[in-house]
Amino acid sequence: MAHRVTQETSHEQSGADEETFALAGDGAQTVAVAQKESAWMKFRKSDFSRNFKRNWTYLLFLIPAVVVTFIFAYIPIYGLLIAFQDYMPGDSILNGYWIQFRNFEEFFGNYVFWDLMGNTFLLCILGFLIGFPLPIIVALMLHSSKNRRLSKFLQTVFNGPHFISLVVLVGMLYLFFGRYGLVNNIIESAGGERYSFFLEAGAFRPMYILSSNWQDFGWSSIVYLAALSGVDQAQHEAATIDGASRFQRVLHVDFPAIAPIVSVMLIMSIGGLMGVGYEKVLLMQTDGNLATSEIIATYVYKQGIKSLRQGYATAVGLFNSVINLVLLIIANTVSRRFSENSLF
Repeated sequence: MAHRVTQETSHEQSGADEETFALAGDGAQTVAVAQKESAWMKFRKSDFSRNFKRNWTYLLFLIPAVVVTFIFAYIPIYGLLIAFQDYMPGDSILNGYWIQFRNFEEFFGNYVFWDLMGNTFLLCILGFLIGFPLPIIVALMLHSSKNRRLSKFLQTVFNGPHFISLVVLVGMLYLFFGRYGLVNNIIESAGGERYSFFLEAGAFRPMYILSSNWQDFGWSSIVYLAALSGVDQAQHEAATIDGASRFQRVLHVDFPAIAPIVSVMLIMSIGGLMGVGYEKVLLMQTDGNLATSEIIATYVYKQGIKSLRQGYATAVGLFNSVINLVLLIIANTVSRRFSENSLF
């Protein structure tokens, strides 16, 4: 009996010792983790201070840009409150007459809602399908050209239209495609009839998209040319020794070098897909092409400036911005899942 009691006592003591040892081990592990975190924080602080001391002059130059962005981009965000108000010019934004989501309900129930969505989407998606790959192709062609003088000359020619203002560009379109413009004069001299490009709804999208891409594709290719300038020429030499053609070298050496830039630019392009501006559309808009040229941006402009319905116009613009935000998140998520490149 005494022996059994002694055994039970020893088992209890050994169990208590094991529990004490486990607790001690957990405590030691916690202390070790805390020490590692403390050491990591010290390293991060020292690394931050070292980088700050090294780059403080560059950061100093960023201050004006940050201040301007904060003043003109972040402070006015509170103006979105009027999207939920029956706002009139001169009313207080913070103490306005709140109508909740009535502006949004009016827009969704408006008979022009689907027409505006369709026109905006078609104009943006067609411009994206043509305008996104075009700078990539141009950059690859210019970079692979053996005649460097010709390549620089073509790059200058392609970049030139970017510096033409929208008003001048639309004026050029009128000179070429107006009823009494150059194209119609050629058509009439060939025995055809004059065609009113600016009065026909079907001619608006081709003129808008092609002229926009002509103006911007050269400037957009600069980003890809800058990335291609960092390609190691030894890779091209090795590919040439292996018997690769010029097209194969472009496909397997140059394009992989700009693939991360292409991914980022693709995400940003999709994020701004519905963000087409109203300036050029208004300049090209006539009563004849209104069926295809009336988009969300021009509708917001007319409602906010002409009709003085700032609350309603803000609600429509906010809806358009939310669509762009959703597209940006979707594009970034898909890119992060299928590749190593993403914005966030």
